[in-house]
Amino acid sequence: MTTAIRIHGLSKRYRLGSSVRAPHHTLAETVSYALRSAFRRRESTASAESDFWALSDVSFDVTPGEVVGIVGRNGAGKSTLLKVLSRIVEPTAGRIEVRGRMGSLLEVGTGFHPELSGRENIFLNGSILGMSRREIERKFDEIVAFSEVERFLDTPVKRYSSGMYVRLAFAVAAHLEPEILIVDEVLAVGDAQFQRKCLGKMRDVAGHGRTVLFVSHNMTAVKALCTRCVCLAGGKVIADADPDTAIRRHLADLTDASAATQDLRGHPRRKPGSDAIMTDVTLTDESGTATSLLRMGQGLGVRIAFDGGGRNLRPVLGIVVKDQYGAALFGNNNRVVPGFHYENISAGVITCSVPRVPLMPGGYMLDLYFGNDADDVDIIYDAIGFEVVADDVYGSGKIPPAACGPIWVPATWSLENAGVGDAPSHG
Repeated sequence: MTTAIRIHGLSKRYRLGSSVRAPHHTLAETVSYALRSAFRRRESTASAESDFWALSDVSFDVTPGEVVGIVGRNGAGKSTLLKVLSRIVEPTAGRIEVRGRMGSLLEVGTGFHPELSGRENIFLNGSILGMSRREIERKFDEIVAFSEVERFLDTPVKRYSSGMYVRLAFAVAAHLEPEILIVDEVLAVGDAQFQRKCLGKMRDVAGHGRTVLFVSHNMTAVKALCTRCVCLAGGKVIADADPDTAIRRHLADLTDASAATQDLRGHPRRKPGSDAIMTDVTLTDESGTATSLLRMGQGLGVRIAFDGGGRNLRPVLGIVVKDQYGAALFGNNNRVVPGFHYENISAGVITCSVPRVPLMPGGYMLDLYFGNDADDVDIIYDAIGFEVVADDVYGSGKIPPAACGPIWVPATWSLENAGVGDAPSHG
């Protein structure tokens, strides 16, 4: 079978703690280096000689026309893989075969000169990517229209926002018409409308039989765009399958049970004057598995162990979910919900269960409140954090744009008094 990309036994090693000795031309430089060397000798030699394998024996093939997602947690080796494929860094071991013209968009503004205008950088960046001047001139108007930076075309790009950088960089790379297009997560810098535009362009590229490698933390985009998905962890391939299977493996790798439990007895954010009754908190999913990572629409359990020191309590557990800026999004407590009132309890575990968390992808914090009937007893701010990742909650392959805010809700639509236009006849 013909392959567009063949990767066999690919490994990349970085040496941690090592440094290259520079020549010393002056007495001051020589003395300074001697002092630094004396200090370094006191440090662990193991630290100076440790190796970090960003990639370890990675092997897979990509056939022409495939759209392959590359997923994994931060530090899994995704960007290193793309840099090796793009010949930005050399592999330590292994072999790569690439058949066809390749366009890469790995970092915002790669190949841009900050002092040159957007117009000049289109020609510079296009040349770096392998386009001829005649080809750039022929596609110039399309590139400008796609990037939506026409108004600032003769402005030096050092004055561009990161979003404008991405627009222009992606526009140039996408109009290279490569047989292989490699795109890193830089699209996250653009707004929701431009992200949709870029995904549409990548679909168009794939629809013409070209190959796309797409690195993203947006699992909904991966599922919507990709026909196959490779999951990396610790520089190794842990899954190479259909998007649903690989994404499940990726989410399982993200789940860290240790981060889902927090000892509350000495928590630094306990409100002054509180009686330290809450002893620890554990976050769970709807199945009761300890986790600090949820998919959109999953249930959340907040389990609080408490000890009243022998006192009989009427325990009340309250939670407040906050966004990254500290704004309260929603909360509740069993004091206001009928059927969940408890009496004469001195110690135990009380759980608040939210059947379906209505949060968009992102990081969130929990404030915890423990009361004895109507009395406030123990309050802890920013007690524990959790993360929500994208999932296809609507079954459409899409999620609401970020501009809609941090909360998503189920909704339906109806149409009334609809006029009938001059629809074409199907007879």
